[in-house]
Amino acid sequence: MTDTFGARLRRAMDERGALCVGIDPHAALLLDWGLNDDVGGLETMAMTVVEALAGQVSVLKPQSAFYERFGSRGIAVLEKVIAASRAAGALVLLDVKRGDIGSTSQAYADAYLDPASPLAVDAITVSPYLGFGSVQPMIDTAIRHRAGVFVLALTSNKEGPEVQHATGPDGRTVAGAVLDHLRTLNADATPMGSFGAVVGATIGDTEESLDINGPLLAPGFGAQGGTPGRHPCRRAAGVRGPVCERAAELVARDSPCRPVGHRAPRGCPAHAGGDRQDLTPDLGCPALQRGWTTD
Repeated sequence: MTDTFGARLRRAMDERGALCVGIDPHAALLLDWGLNDDVGGLETMAMTVVEALAGQVSVLKPQSAFYERFGSRGIAVLEKVIAASRAAGALVLLDVKRGDIGSTSQAYADAYLDPASPLAVDAITVSPYLGFGSVQPMIDTAIRHRAGVFVLALTSNKEGPEVQHATGPDGRTVAGAVLDHLRTLNADATPMGSFGAVVGATIGDTEESLDINGPLLAPGFGAQGGTPGRHPCRRAAGVRGPVCERAAELVARDSPCRPVGHRAPRGCPAHAGGDRQDLTPDLGCPALQRGWTTD
């Protein structure tokens, strides 16, 4: 692999648009799909989403916790999801939000970013709240293996501002300091850097500069109330393009376990329903050129 993650993501967004689909098989969702809350249900749901969307969207984002809860058998399903997604051409962003120090941080990096690992993916999410330096092993490993890292910066959960809006002795907010680090990491990268920020779709306006020469992961569209017009990147000059996340319960909610003749699930770009909502004009972002839908 010679291209950086930033280059691969830029190419994928140009070809497929900027939609990231979260594959989050929590218990209530499995029951909604008419599946058992067990490893069999987990695999059926996750692989249905992969089969339907891996060839359509830029990024698939499994949430590791929903696989880990079933122990080794759940991890085996996660390995299958990762392999099938990448084989179909999707980039895989594993949502693990890891954050530790020293050798433990390095072990996480090796588990997810070393191509020799069965859990190797294109990028992971990490938490910087033990200090940004604590994630350096993951950043260094990503550089070595041409992978990516998305760092929590301005998240959509209501508890986030307590930490992220706090200011240090220099008056800089915690979120601002995280964005500054990412801006430095991505400096001079073309077509964009490999180190992104998680900036929730529900945060509204922010005084922080989101121009980090790298991608933004924008969770929160749909169920959490986020809309394209509210996302701060809509008004931020120089933003390289958000990866707009939709959860699988929205994207594939239309009778997922009945035979559907491989029809694209609702919310998929291939879906031709009458309620399409084009992200492009609302978000005002050149990365969103393919008319993916938000329903």
